[in-house]
Amino acid sequence: MEVTQLAVDQIIKAFLFILFAFFSVFLTLALFFYFSRKKIVKIAVEKKNQEIHYQKEILQSVIQTQEDERMRIAQDLHDDISSKLNIVSLNTHLLKTPNLSESEYNEIIDNVVNLTAKALENSRRIAHDLLPPVFEKFGLHAAIEELVNEFSSAKNVQVKYTNSLDFSYLEVNYQLHIFRILQELLNNSIRHGKASEISINFVENNSKNTCFYSDNGVGFDMKSTNKKRGIGMQNIDSRVNFLGGKINIHSEINKGVQIDFNF
Repeated sequence: MEVTQLAVDQIIKAFLFILFAFFSVFLTLALFFYFSRKKIVKIAVEKKNQEIHYQKEILQSVIQTQEDERMRIAQDLHDDISSKLNIVSLNTHLLKTPNLSESEYNEIIDNVVNLTAKALENSRRIAHDLLPPVFEKFGLHAAIEELVNEFSSAKNVQVKYTNSLDFSYLEVNYQLHIFRILQELLNNSIRHGKASEISINFVENNSKNTCFYSDNGVGFDMKSTNKKRGIGMQNIDSRVNFLGGKINIHSEINKGVQIDFNF
């Protein structure tokens, strides 16, 4: 009888031990999953905050770029167009001056003609900067060819452009974003990179429309530059983001820059 009671006590102790061990394991797992989940949520929140901060930076860069562009256009209109038209107006009033000699009259007419021609030329340049006429008439490919020719002839740089893509299916605003990206990259290569050779190549890469861009300029240190990008590069980031693509940049000091973005 005592043996039976002893066996029962041992069974009860073993059961309680197993129950305690099971509860301990359950509690440990519960705490582990709780803190793991909490850490995952914290990481997700930090990542989301970083994305929101990045989007804010992009938005600010776009707004700043737009404001700079408006100021530049306003200044061009004021300095180049308005000033010349004011002088034209003054000269036309001089035509009402009595007893003008023929030479004076011809001089005033020549001034009016010359200033009007310059005002027209400047207005075409401003309109071209906003949207090149060839872009509207013939599309992105022809606009890039014209852009490349302008830089090659006026900036003392050799620009090689090749394209195996069909841009015609893209919406006009998408094409305009690609055009503005190339404008910014070309300006950066010449103004900051001091490049003498530039390559632009549009191809299909891994089933994605991709632009490969490179120059032989002075390059830059990726570690220091990645910490803070200028407004120009932030503007490029925002345009690539609008296109639903990604951009990769690689550069080293005195080894130029290599950039690819898809859309």
